[in-house]
Amino acid sequence: MKRLLFVSALLLAGCGYDGKYRYECQDPENWEKSECQRPACQVDGACPDTLLGFDPSQNTVSIEPLPVEEIVTP
Repeated sequence: MKRLLFVSALLLAGCGYDGKYRYECQDPENWEKSECQRPACQVDGACPDTLLGFDPSQNTVSIEPLPVEEIVTP
């Protein structure tokens, strides 16, 4: 029974993924198209910055390094 459940879970995990974006404006290749530019994309809320949570046209990604603690051994 456990084996059947495991195999079923593996099969269902791969179902439905076709490698495409849910919205056309999520695809980086479509960001410059007119339907992905404001004000056209505001009608249905499909602007890239709305879908992604950041403005991809600014190309500014800031990566802050994590603080590192030094371990001093006597």
